[in-house]
Amino acid sequence: MGTEAKSVCDEKVFKGIFDEHAEVIRNFIYYKCKDLQRAEDITQDAFIKLWQNCKKVVWGKAKSFVMKVAQNAFFNEVAHEKVILKYNQSVSKGKAISEDPEFLMEEKEFMIKLQQSISNLPEKERVVFLLSRKDKKTYREIAEITGITQKAVERRMHLALQKLKKSIGRSV
Repeated sequence: MGTEAKSVCDEKVFKGIFDEHAEVIRNFIYYKCKDLQRAEDITQDAFIKLWQNCKKVVWGKAKSFVMKVAQNAFFNEVAHEKVILKYNQSVSKGKAISEDPEFLMEEKEFMIKLQQSISNLPEKERVVFLLSRKDKKTYREIAEITGITQKAVERRMHLALQKLKKSIGRSV
C-alpha cells in the first residue's frame, strides 16, 4: 500500500500514527505548559479530533494536523496555564532542601536551581532546550516540530545555554 493510499480511518494506520508521534507531541506541549497531565489530555484530544476527521486528513498530513490541533488547544488555554505556572514557580522557590550529607545537599540545590533556571527561560528557548537535551532531538527535528528554521533553533539553543550558564554560574 503506497503512503498516499493509506487511510487514517484504518485502525492500524491510526495506531501507527499515534505510536509514532504521540510522545513527541505530548512532550512538546508539556515543555510549553509544564503540566504533564494537561499535555497528555491535549495530546489525546488532538488524536480524537484526528480520528473524528480521519476522512478529511490525508495520511501524509496526519502528524502536522495533530500537532496543529494540539498547539491550538494549548494556545486556547495559555492564560490559565500562565496562572498555574506562576503559582508553581512561587511554590517551588519557597521549598528548602535539608539533607545531612553535604554533597547530596549541594547536588539537590544545584538540581533545583537548574530546574528553576530552565523554568525561567523564555518559552521558545525552553522548548528548544528541552527537546534537544531531554528528548535528544536533532536541530532539524526540533525545527520540524516547532515550525521554525534550523537556524532559529540554533539561535534559541545558544541563547538558552547562555542564560542557563549565567543563571547557574557553572557550565551546562
